Amino acid sequence: MKLFGKRLFRPRSIWIRKIVQWFFFLLIALISVNHTLVENGGGIPFLSTASLHALCPFGGVVTIYQYATVGTFVQKIHESAFVLMIIGFVLAFLFGPVFCGWVCPLGTVQEWVAKLGHKFFKRKYNHFIPAKLDSVLRYARYIVLAWVVYVTATSGTLIFAEYDPYFALFNFWSTEVAIGGLIILGATLVLSLFIERPWCKYACPYGAVLGITNLFRVFQIKRAESTCKADGACSIMCPMNIAVDTVKTVRDHQCISCLECTSEAICPVAKTVVFTTGAVK
Repeated sequence: MKLFGKRLFRPRSIWIRKIVQWFFFLLIALISVNHTLVENGGGIPFLSTASLHALCPFGGVVTIYQYATVGTFVQKIHESAFVLMIIGFVLAFLFGPVFCGWVCPLGTVQEWVAKLGHKFFKRKYNHFIPAKLDSVLRYARYIVLAWVVYVTATSGTLIFAEYDPYFALFNFWSTEVAIGGLIILGATLVLSLFIERPWCKYACPYGAVLGITNLFRVFQIKRAESTCKADGACSIMCPMNIAVDTVKTVRDHQCISCLECTSEAICPVAKTVVFTTGAVK
């Protein structure tokens, strides 16, 4: 239980999100392990052609230039990645970056490590970096995005695979993973003990793309000022450190649509922080 102001409040859980996160983590883990088993003569036959590159929607983003100019995909990128990219954009336009908050296995693992950080550092957790520095660092992922798109477009190769912690997470036992990816994965997990979702906040290029949809998405997180107690519960629980209790509508480019700030999860007043298309009073 947590004490906000003078009230003792037990936060609820968006349980369906936990189920979705576990499902996609186990699915990707199964496909990755099976890929290795197939290469050694075993595995599940109907999953034998599946790969992480085929299931990564960001692969569709980095291959847009080559597909538009010459009609082919970047090496290792499959048509399925292009389809998933489109689905990801549609979902983001409707609901915001739900891929980040509900689907991405790397984001899920960072949240699991964060539980240890919360136990070790209590309220200090996720607040180690000064606010001014943090606000600048959050735009670093757009620099990463520009670099990845430019290098991929000019080289025609999937250069990001050598640094991708997501790929390293599900291939650390194989010879396919590059040392750079393992180093970044290790750094991400260590930093997750101090900062919630550090890769998502400061480096993820796909998160940078989807984050833009927070400006115009259909379903938005809104706060009713008339019933808000301004106790900061919604802001304290936000993994991305967004000051939800200071805005009417959350349009921050870092929002991952996890819904942990809503009245369904942490806000003690019903229908105060809601996920809706309509107006709130």
